[in-house]
Amino acid sequence: MPWSNRFNSTLPNCSESAWFNDEPSSARAVRARTPPPGDRPQVTPARPAHPRTGPRPVLRTLTPITLLKESIVHPKSRGRGRGAAALLAITASLLTPGLPAQAADESISVDFSVAGGSPTYRASGWIYGMTEDASGPADNFYRDVKFRYMRAGGAQLDSPGGWVSGKYDRRWNATRAQLLRTRSLGGEFVLLSHDLWGADGYPISRFPGDNGNWTDYDNFLTRLFNDVRATGVPVQWDIWNEPNITTFWNRPQSQYFELWRRTYQRIRAEFPTQLIVGPSLAGVPATSGWWTQYLDFVRSTNTVPDIISWHALPSDPVANVATANSTLDSRGIPHPRPYQINEYGASNEQNPGDGSWYIARLERAGADGLRANWASAGNLHNDLGNLLVRDSSGRHQPKGEWWVYRFYGSQTGRIASVTPSASYDAFATKAPGEAKVLVGGGRTTGNIGVRLLRLDTTEGLVVDNKVRVLAQRIPYNNGGAVPGGPVTALDTVVTLSGNATTVNLPHSNVDDSFTITLLPPTDTGGGGSFQSTAVAQHSQQCLTNPNRSTSDGTQQQQLTCGSGDEQRWNFSPVAGVADTYTVANQQSGKCLDVNGVSTADGAAIIQWACNGGTNQQFTLRKVTYTGSDAKDYQLVARHSGKCVDVSNVSTTPGAAVHQWTCNPVGQGSPLNQTWRLSGR
Repeated sequence: MPWSNRFNSTLPNCSESAWFNDEPSSARAVRARTPPPGDRPQVTPARPAHPRTGPRPVLRTLTPITLLKESIVHPKSRGRGRGAAALLAITASLLTPGLPAQAADESISVDFSVAGGSPTYRASGWIYGMTEDASGPADNFYRDVKFRYMRAGGAQLDSPGGWVSGKYDRRWNATRAQLLRTRSLGGEFVLLSHDLWGADGYPISRFPGDNGNWTDYDNFLTRLFNDVRATGVPVQWDIWNEPNITTFWNRPQSQYFELWRRTYQRIRAEFPTQLIVGPSLAGVPATSGWWTQYLDFVRSTNTVPDIISWHALPSDPVANVATANSTLDSRGIPHPRPYQINEYGASNEQNPGDGSWYIARLERAGADGLRANWASAGNLHNDLGNLLVRDSSGRHQPKGEWWVYRFYGSQTGRIASVTPSASYDAFATKAPGEAKVLVGGGRTTGNIGVRLLRLDTTEGLVVDNKVRVLAQRIPYNNGGAVPGGPVTALDTVVTLSGNATTVNLPHSNVDDSFTITLLPPTDTGGGGSFQSTAVAQHSQQCLTNPNRSTSDGTQQQQLTCGSGDEQRWNFSPVAGVADTYTVANQQSGKCLDVNGVSTADGAAIIQWACNGGTNQQFTLRKVTYTGSDAKDYQLVARHSGKCVDVSNVSTTPGAAVHQWTCNPVGQGSPLNQTWRLSGR
């Protein structure tokens, strides 16, 4: 049940932490999840209730690991957010073999020697979340997360609406627009015919087959089939959503079975190559009851769907898939395609911690997933399924969980093997010169020991028995915007022991999540390439290529930070020149440039085709004033020695960026020449 009005009845700091050790990991069985109080019952065993639906858990003390070697690295503390006063104190160590150490509260392990296939981003699907006319949100919010699925059918457009109320056209027009945009973005579209009929939770006057009369429904299908055929693109046919509850099917099961048979046979006749999805159960597979009755019916009538589907609101996909396998196998029903959990994540599970856990479990289960949408009315058709919020100007801003999917979408190469713990799981990948781990878990707090094993089997990562470890926290921020993205908590080079190391993550907020990125030790942020936003510290706005321009000569501006690639920059080192980079915009591919190779104050900072000129080279000069962050720099044009500067110290979005004589690095005001490079 993805949106809120469908439940109108009764449905419902740590101060110091240590990051590295060589303590062996322990693996425990992953517990299943239970519905929060007031939600409908689920079939599977329960995970403890979510803290936001009951008393919050007692936070465990996050104790630093004993430091035993002289060669201990003490990375600088990183801010918890832009301008945040609180700092996370970080220590790192390698433990001497044979001596006792403080173990993590829970441990997971990643074995990079066991590699599977390439990531398919099976969890990157949503139900609704696109505007009615499909014009928003912007493409980057989809492309950056490796968008796979959209599931829609015009729900809540007019109430009542749809065919049964004589208002089919508006719902179809929205469906068509969203279908075509989904396909243009590379996604598959799951068509919700029940919403087009009008059975979207609002009371309706009739259901298909009432009193044995199927004429009206047959006419509906004829119209729908003609409309889909006219688009020229395929869909996945989700015949009827949640037919086991009265919110969507307030008729006998036998009448639903007849609807299934008739619809299945017509789709097969008219669209023989398109996939049929079902039953999209409000619940999870079970060994008796509605689920097995459905399986027996589709087997006996030769109407088995191409893709078996259900909803996990909440539940554990791994346990669900095991039950589905046993119930289908015992009936001789083949299931060559992945299952589709086409609504996952209860409303109180939509945060970075739980979202990361679901991604890891869907990947482990081998099931495709579409994240549930708990919005209603106009918000259902916007905000990418509640992963985004809008500021006062209507501009989309990412929530913390969107950044989870963005990191997930950046994981490439081959999938590594992960051993989970009782509360945590992870999704890990390795590619040449890089390895990434998305750590998932909610409902509890404590130290998470992430044991990274067999790093000798990675490519281009380990140099002289060392790797660079970048750990970042993805904040929930109480469901608000997180425009600055993940917060760097640790960035250091470590020496391996037995081709392994352990990163200890202080998980002090149940709703937050962590990521780990492993890089070669030579890519330390001092001279290697990196990607980052550049946030002006006087205004907290981002250096931006305005209007996503692709034209040479466009003057750069500061604008409210979002997640678009027009605000992200690729820093590439200039050979033989210390701390100096070319800076290319990810969206346009063009380089930051001082217009006309000028050396004058006020010369515009523009974008231009990259040419290697010194007016396209910028030295990162560390500022030293009290309160500055380790990632705060001036950007000094190599040819002129002048700084990238926000004109007139403006705090207005859209203010122009130019070069100006640099302020002293120890000067704490104004800060319109100080840029925070969080990715360095």
